[in-house]
Amino acid sequence: MKIAVPTRDGRVDDHFGHCDHYTIFTIENNTITATETLPSPQGCGCKSNIASTLHDMGVEVMLAGNMGEGAKNKLSAAGIRVIRGCRGEVDVLLKSYLTGFVFDSGVACDHHECGHH
Repeated sequence: MKIAVPTRDGRVDDHFGHCDHYTIFTIENNTITATETLPSPQGCGCKSNIASTLHDMGVEVMLAGNMGEGAKNKLSAAGIRVIRGCRGEVDVLLKSYLTGFVFDSGVACDHHECGHH
């Protein structure tokens, strides 16, 4: 399984669509076996091809901070489970997720700096 996290300076970037890059973890037997980064595409996450790119890389889960419904819907349509409301250092977050302590906040971002959803 692969898990992606929008990242900036080693921490979860609070705005999915404008993150610096995505940290992508490969998980086997509940253990991190590989870590890679994917530069964030230019422009807004919900208007980019990031959902299909992540899907093609085998990503199944997105651990994100804030995210609008448009981006969540695109990721979900690509078969990527989205968990919003994540914060903190990326490595600590992933370990918490793997031990069952990370849940979706259910809260969508209600503003959008790129235009309309």
